[in-house]
Amino acid sequence: MPIYRQVGLLPAKRHVVFRNEKGDLYHEELFGTEGFSGLSSLVYHLYPPTRVKEKGTPYSVRPKVMVEDNLQARSFLSFDTAPEEDYLDSRKTLFVNDDMTIGVAAPMNSMKDYFYKNADADEMLFVHKGSGTLYSIYGSIDFEYGDYMIIPRGTIYQLKFNTPENKLLIVESHGPIETPTRYRNNYGQFLEHSPFCERDFKLPQNLVTHDEKGDFLIKIKKRGLIYPYVYENHPFDAVGYDGTSYPYAFSIFNFEPITGRIHMPPPIHQTFQGKNFVICSFVPRLYDYHPNAIPAPYHHSNIDSDELLYYVDGDFMSRNNIQQGQITLHPGGLPHGPHPGAIERSIGKKETNELAVMIDPFNPVKLTAEALNIEIEDYYHSWLQGKFEPVADGLIL
Repeated sequence: MPIYRQVGLLPAKRHVVFRNEKGDLYHEELFGTEGFSGLSSLVYHLYPPTRVKEKGTPYSVRPKVMVEDNLQARSFLSFDTAPEEDYLDSRKTLFVNDDMTIGVAAPMNSMKDYFYKNADADEMLFVHKGSGTLYSIYGSIDFEYGDYMIIPRGTIYQLKFNTPENKLLIVESHGPIETPTRYRNNYGQFLEHSPFCERDFKLPQNLVTHDEKGDFLIKIKKRGLIYPYVYENHPFDAVGYDGTSYPYAFSIFNFEPITGRIHMPPPIHQTFQGKNFVICSFVPRLYDYHPNAIPAPYHHSNIDSDELLYYVDGDFMSRNNIQQGQITLHPGGLPHGPHPGAIERSIGKKETNELAVMIDPFNPVKLTAEALNIEIEDYYHSWLQGKFEPVADGLIL
């Protein structure tokens, strides 16, 4: 997030002597995710962030890949994934390639007795159901329905939920998750044509310095394994930080749609970019206003990417009989388009109330056992007349 911040206590210059009122040194840590060339923050700790008391036995959370190569349109009911008490246990990977993983989670309880660090990937958590607070060394962020939370890799965090029913869409990226380059000028400021601006982002607030010693369990994910580490000091012991690397949130309801006289292509919905993928937000908007416009999307060929759509809410005009939390996968190499009847239904309509998250991986995804457990059979037949016909006018939610 290229918004420079200064929070808490800081010395006048970087890498200089900085002591508390007792004369003890604060411990400086450079936190960045791309060596010394990417976004970074300088964090000032009460204690060295290196005091490990115990290391536990690592255990695997690597997904079981069932379909290595896919050339079939598929669909999945993510709400059929059973809720679990623990946040990490509830995370289920559905799709994976060398750049990213895509999955869901339905945790019932907060992270009470441990902290979590993904040492492999930046994370995007989209909140479909539930609310709560994300805590990190940078402060806290309250989250709710519709929020994207972006967490740089290596960030130690803890989630506390306000509700027992929580449903998250999760992307793990082996490169930074960023806002699209074309929305920003050379200095990182959002341009006037961007569908959002700096005011729309939730940044960490309420920095609390935890001066605590004891046994603090941090579960660290690295290459598909969870390593339990016990540290001597509370991980959120910062007195201050400055820089541009920290978690933040953005509500899908703050995305301002771009519209036109005739149907506009999917890049107008782009919200984030990553290494070999993009994330887009489909939000309520006015339809195209040419007198003869067809609001439904035209058929198009997926050649350069797979396309995954996660349906959140509302009336998605191009699909029949879609449920909340349903995911469609249209693989690169096959054309796809509106379901039977969708084009005619769209003509003359003035607006749509659809809400969905689209993820386009540029390299094909593999399907896991967790995905096959919730797959809808024969979805690839849904473009045949008489198959998967709509119930009433619109979607089933």
